[in-house]
Amino acid sequence: MKTTKSYGRKADLALAMWVKLARAADTMAILTGRDIADYGLTVPQFGVVEALGHLGPMKIGELCAKKLTSGGNMTVVVDNLERDGLVERTHDENDRRAYVIKLTRKGKSLFDGIFPRHARFVEELVFAALTAEEIVGLSTLLKKMGLALKRKL
Repeated sequence: MKTTKSYGRKADLALAMWVKLARAADTMAILTGRDIADYGLTVPQFGVVEALGHLGPMKIGELCAKKLTSGGNMTVVVDNLERDGLVERTHDENDRRAYVIKLTRKGKSLFDGIFPRHARFVEELVFAALTAEEIVGLSTLLKKMGLALKRKL
């Protein structure tokens, strides 16, 4: 017979929620990663194209903050996207030591072509599991939790 150790009601609730959240996030990452691979991009490359496509040009440091990755890794990702003609670096007008990364015409065309398809893919995944009301409620709770946790950093 399987026994489960208890750490107290609140700890048990928190741990059970964390396990479910982590498993759901891992599964979403696997499924969306497969979709992204179909576009010929890695997940970090897609993240950069998506950020630049939605938010416009930014410095490497800003991309790192948006995508929660290190500067060294982001530089490699941007180098590869630049090699493929999807992004370009230009000197920052206010700081000649810094570069601004922006989508090229080819990168913008790629973004415009793939992001709506990816959005529909994510929509199908999420709406297969949850109602619109549940999605709104879960989004609200995750934002609340994320903001509270960020204050602990």
